[in-house]
Amino acid sequence: MKIRVTAACTAVALAAGVLLTGCGSSGDGDTDAADSGPVSLTYWAWAPGLDKAAAVWNEKHPEIKVTVQKQASGDDLVTKIITAAKAHKAPDLIQAEYQALPTMISNDILADISDEVGGSKKDFPDGLWQQVTLGSDAVYALPQDSGPLMFYYRQDLFEQYGLKVPTTWDEFAETARAVKKADPSRSLTTFSATDPGLFAGLAQQAGARWWTTEGETWKVALSDDATTKVADFWGGLVKEGAVDNQPMYTPAWNKALNTGKQIAWVSAVWAPGVLSSVAPDTKGKWAMAPLPQWTAGEQTTGSWGGSTTAVSTDSKHKEAAAKFATWLNTDPEALSVLVKEGGIYPAATAAQSGDVLTTPEFFANQPDFYATAAQISQTTSPAAWGPNVNVAYQSFKDAFGKAAKDKADFGSALTAMQDATVADLKKQGFEVGE
Repeated sequence: MKIRVTAACTAVALAAGVLLTGCGSSGDGDTDAADSGPVSLTYWAWAPGLDKAAAVWNEKHPEIKVTVQKQASGDDLVTKIITAAKAHKAPDLIQAEYQALPTMISNDILADISDEVGGSKKDFPDGLWQQVTLGSDAVYALPQDSGPLMFYYRQDLFEQYGLKVPTTWDEFAETARAVKKADPSRSLTTFSATDPGLFAGLAQQAGARWWTTEGETWKVALSDDATTKVADFWGGLVKEGAVDNQPMYTPAWNKALNTGKQIAWVSAVWAPGVLSSVAPDTKGKWAMAPLPQWTAGEQTTGSWGGSTTAVSTDSKHKEAAAKFATWLNTDPEALSVLVKEGGIYPAATAAQSGDVLTTPEFFANQPDFYATAAQISQTTSPAAWGPNVNVAYQSFKDAFGKAAKDKADFGSALTAMQDATVADLKKQGFEVGE
């Protein structure tokens, strides 16, 4: 059986809920001694405001100095981290997206900080805590911010066309058809084949678990029943022309939002910032509601975006790094800086309903915006990420991009995504089950 040692450690840890001896770095034993005196920590991150939060920390904790080094985000950062870790030069602290954690763990980059931060579980929603533990007793990071999905709509145009806010996906489809019937030049929304993160969140809401482990074997289920249901739903709407098929974050898409040619958007809690930038003429005309449900009466959502604070196995100061990570993501003053300077939606439950968040200026007509968002956040379904999310996401862009453009069946695109992801795992030396 061909399987790398780090891959085996990850798979067994995830499945059995234990961290195997020998899976950590050789430097772990130096932690207590290194933390006995003043230390300096390096933090690789991309989000704005983290340097200002570190400045607050440094003023109050002269014994532990944190220096933030700004980095690129996404796959670029993951690649840089892996390269640095191979040379045992990874930073002490890493801002890591949730979906990147398994890749870093399988490359033995992230330290288990359960002894240092295990008591913080109570501070975060269960669905987010599951993503930093990957279902095991080990803790690989602390949640920093999150992106629960919700439904945004032009309140004025819904009233103009006599539309009701959809509470189920069946109602969503009927609303999309009603918009086209009332005004063929408008669309309820678009399916964007350039945004796999949104598709992943929608599948997550439907109950998908794309990567799981059994013993030392990874299982990939990108084409499971839940994901197939989501793909068929959106593929059907695109094929019949009930929704648009143009990608998001383009000049054409921006214009459609700003002129009311697209009157709704399935997005995350950070959407107000985007709308204020791309659709400035629509200020005060939008409202937010929970995501439509697959079964009437249920309340669950997925997530799109969000990041964590992790400690590397190369760090000689694991205890100090974990202390800073805990402060950064649970202390009210730290979270206030992150919200005001970085515009994040904090993962910590207390910060989601406290005084840290103020109603987005673009949604001044909805003063309970964050109170509603906090309720939605608590219903986030657990996500299940694997060591090659980047491959799955690229395959989504390739296969779904062509299918959406051609208004073709999404089923074959989903199969292509599954096959590419499985093939890559095998190529990397992972044991992959059927």
